[in-house]
Amino acid sequence: MEEQFILRVPPSVAERIERLLNESAAASEDKSLDLSFSEDGRSGTFVIGNDHFPASLLDLPTIVESYKTYDDSVLIKTADIGQMIMVREEGDPTPEAVEYRHGLTPPMRDARRRRFRREPDLNPELVQRVEKDLLNIMAVAGHDEDGDANTRNASKKASPAPAAKPDVPDARENAAEPERSDSDESDDSI
Repeated sequence: MEEQFILRVPPSVAERIERLLNESAAASEDKSLDLSFSEDGRSGTFVIGNDHFPASLLDLPTIVESYKTYDDSVLIKTADIGQMIMVREEGDPTPEAVEYRHGLTPPMRDARRRRFRREPDLNPELVQRVEKDLLNIMAVAGHDEDGDANTRNASKKASPAPAAKPDVPDARENAAEPERSDSDESDDSI
C-alpha cells in the first residue's frame, strides 16, 4: 500500500530538494530532510539541512488522483490525494482555514467558490414550520384516502346508465338498405 502526499514548497527550497535528490547524499550540503507536526496535526516544521520552515496541512477543494506507469503506455492508479503539505517562508502568514481555496493548477484558482454549488441559507424555524405543515398534509391526505375510498366506491355503484340517443332509427327499420357513410359516396374514378 502506497501513501502519497503533495508537498508544495517555495522555489528556493524546491531547488535544494532537487539538488539533494539528483546528487549523491554525501556531496550535497543539505544532508537531512525532515517533516514533523505538532499535536494539532495541522501545523508543523519542515527541515532541510539546518534550515527550518513552517508547514501546514491543508485540505484540497477536490480529490486528485495519482498514476504511475511501468511501460509508458499503461497508467495504473496508485492513490487518491485530498490533502497538501504547504511549506512557507519564515515571514509568510499562516493559512487561516484548513481548506486550501485553490486547486493545484491555475484553472482551479478559487475552485470552491467558482465551481461548486453553494449551500442554501435556510432559516431553521422556516424549515421546521414547513416540515410540520407537510406532515399535517400527509396525515390529512392519509385520513381522507381511507374515508374517501368508501364514498368513491359508493358513487361508482350509483352512477346512472347512459341515456339512449333520441331520434336514432332502429337498425331493423333499415333492413332493406345497407348503412352507408359519407365516405362510401366518394368518387372512386381517380
